[in-house]
Amino acid sequence: MSVDVEQILRPIDHPLPPFPPKLVILASGEPMVIRQVGRDDIPDILPHVEALIHHDRDFYDVVSARVYSELLAHYKHRYQDQYVLVAQCDGHLAAVVNGRSVDAGTGMSLHTLGLRRGLRVGAHAFGAKMEYHLDIIGHKQVLIVAESPIGFRRWMIEYKLAKRFEIPHELGGCPSWALTKELFDRARSSLIVGTRPVPPELLKKAEQGILPPTDPPKAAPDFLAATRARYDSTGTAIIARATR
Repeated sequence: MSVDVEQILRPIDHPLPPFPPKLVILASGEPMVIRQVGRDDIPDILPHVEALIHHDRDFYDVVSARVYSELLAHYKHRYQDQYVLVAQCDGHLAAVVNGRSVDAGTGMSLHTLGLRRGLRVGAHAFGAKMEYHLDIIGHKQVLIVAESPIGFRRWMIEYKLAKRFEIPHELGGCPSWALTKELFDRARSSLIVGTRPVPPELLKKAEQGILPPTDPPKAAPDFLAATRARYDSTGTAIIARATR
């Protein structure tokens, strides 16, 4: 008897309603389109996430490594009920956010990866993700954790999240926080921006393809870089000579 191993290994995806694209006008005046992407778009996103895996600043290394894994697993049908949204400015990738549906009442926020710093790009994309969970899918709560202090300020403090510490989150087993529909409605007027529908010309530009980020996060300054020798990666010898 033959066994189709792929059908055993592949999780069953339950149908989710589509995310209606939205338009956000950034503080700079630039229009940013937030839209849902499918599996076929993942290979175009992965190189821009991979570029940040060794970016040792603000936990970009941890977040981008996890996002890369999640997107790749989604592409290869090894992650259940995941969705992916992207934010684009004139076609250029500005943020990637993802999550999944746990059950009819609970959503799981996975990551918010900003590929353009400033202008609250990541915060706007996170807000769109919460809209998707609570307004469109109809979840009653979204479980959330943060890897960085910036994320903690943006999510836990700004949205005044409720503690769900008895629930381990899928991201490392950390205690969960939750955004409920009630909390979301309280924050809606101050934190959620954007309009629908997206003007056809802007949506068409975004859907034509995912272009590279225009201003991706940069590594922290390395003030010893010019003094480092091939066999002295920390510049210890030069520092020692200077103190004699």
